[in-house]
Amino acid sequence: MKIKYYKPYTPSVRHKTSINFFTLSKKSPEKSLFLKNNRAKGRNNQGKITIRHRGGGHKKLYRSISLKKTKFNLVGRILSIEYDPNRSSYISLVYYENHTLEYMLHVEDLKIGSYIYATKLDPTKTNISLPAFSIGNTMCLKYMPLGTKIHNLEFFPGKGGQLLRSAGCFGKILAKEKDYVAVRLPSQEIRLFHQNCLATIGKISNSLYYTVKLGKAGRKRWLGIRPTVRGSAMNPIDHPHGGGEGRCPIGKPSPLTPWGKKALGVKTRNKKKNNNLIIKRKDK
Repeated sequence: MKIKYYKPYTPSVRHKTSINFFTLSKKSPEKSLFLKNNRAKGRNNQGKITIRHRGGGHKKLYRSISLKKTKFNLVGRILSIEYDPNRSSYISLVYYENHTLEYMLHVEDLKIGSYIYATKLDPTKTNISLPAFSIGNTMCLKYMPLGTKIHNLEFFPGKGGQLLRSAGCFGKILAKEKDYVAVRLPSQEIRLFHQNCLATIGKISNSLYYTVKLGKAGRKRWLGIRPTVRGSAMNPIDHPHGGGEGRCPIGKPSPLTPWGKKALGVKTRNKKKNNNLIIKRKDK
C-alpha cells in the first residue's frame, strides 16, 4: 500500500494525495451482503440537527460486516480484498466451509487465499489443523499470548467488536490477572477487559489513511462533510465569538461553543460510567 501523489496541473491537485488501490481485488462487491442504507445526515428521529456539518455526499451501499462473530470452529478462506466507502479500512470477503459468505475487517498482511477461523475454545486443542495464533484468527483474550496485537475488540463478552476498528488501529495485550486482561489502546489508555471478550489477531489494514490530503473543498463534499464557519466570522447573535471590528479577539476569557459552554479543557466523560477497569488514562 502506497500513497499516490499528483503533478500540480491544477491548483486543487497541488497538495492532493490518495491511497493507491493496486492491492485491492478487481471483482465487484458481493451483492448478497448489501443492506439498505438511509443515512441520517446529522439528524435525530425528530429531524433536528444534532451533529453539524453533515449532509450531501455520494451515494453509498452498505456492506454487512461481521463485527459480531457467529461462525465458530469453521475454516474460512479469503476470496478478495475490497474498498468500503463506509469505513477507513479495507474489508475482506470470506468463504466458509458451510458454503456461506461474509465480510470482515481486513487485517494488514493477510493475503488472498489465506485461511482463518474463529473459536471460543482453546485454539491449541481444537481439531482445526491451522496455526493457532496467526493473523485474522478470532478467539478469547485469555488464550492469546502477551504482546499480541489485536483489533475488533469486544467491550462485553458476546456483544460484538466495538473497539479498534478504524484504519491502522491495534491494541496490545500487556498482562493477565484473574478474570481480566490488560490491553493498551491506541490512545495509550490501559484498560481491563474480561478474559472471555473476543478479539481478532493483527493490525487493521490501510494504515496510511491518516496521511491522505483531500486537496480541495469539493472532495470533502463528496464525503458528505459540509463547510464549517468560524465563530469569529459570525455576528454576536449567532456565536459567542462573533462581532467586533475587524480581526479582533473573541472577547472572552476562554473559547466557547456556539451554545456558550466552555470549549477547551472541560471533562466530558459521564461520571456514572465505571472507572474501575481503567488502569491508566489516555494521553492528552
